[in-house]
Amino acid sequence: MPLSGSGEPPAVQPLPVSFPVPDPAPPAPRRRGPDVERTAVDDGQLVFFGAETAEPSVADLAGLLVGPGKVHRMGGTARLSVVVDAGWRVHVLVAELAQRGVRATWAATEERRYAVRTAYARTLVPLAAAWLRGPTQHPPAGLHLDGRRLRLWLAAAGVADPPDFLLHLGGTDPMRWTVAGGALVAAGLSGELVEPGAGGPAYRIAGRRGLQRLAELVGGRPSAAPPAAWPTRD
Repeated sequence: MPLSGSGEPPAVQPLPVSFPVPDPAPPAPRRRGPDVERTAVDDGQLVFFGAETAEPSVADLAGLLVGPGKVHRMGGTARLSVVVDAGWRVHVLVAELAQRGVRATWAATEERRYAVRTAYARTLVPLAAAWLRGPTQHPPAGLHLDGRRLRLWLAAAGVADPPDFLLHLGGTDPMRWTVAGGALVAAGLSGELVEPGAGGPAYRIAGRRGLQRLAELVGGRPSAAPPAAWPTRD
């Protein structure tokens, strides 16, 4: 398996393969109109602010920064990076970034993980401006988590812990985790904070209603993700 790659098509730079190469990512969904605020899900119900509700945007990458993602500034540009623990996450993140017009590269780390990095770009500067206070990264006041942002957080750092799901957090500042927890509650997800010594930092999403809400918000499982790694609406 190669030790690095890019967001180019697999024939040029193959992504890490720990299972069959997934199908190409589906095209970004189109909005049905300015007055539509909810979208149909597989079981016929309607969900507010789900991942399929609107077209992907660069602002969605805030979901990665709630998790282990990091943003860096250089002059009038910025770059986002995130280290993940499985090849399928690389597939999903590179595809999600491409849907937002953001080119990404990846490299294997010495810890048998994968570092996904975007190029430095002006389009990422607003994200950096919102999250950086000097060298310190912290969620902006009024952080909002919708389905598209939660989908990216889950793709980067969501882990099934049957019967629950864990959404792993980034950073070491408890105040940062508190802001993320408040944003989860506002999205209709009441998570229990798991402390670092107990397998965190992470928020545990538990209970049938909580897991169903998570599944509705993040949308359908990407073809690259193993079935057990993604919540379902069952």
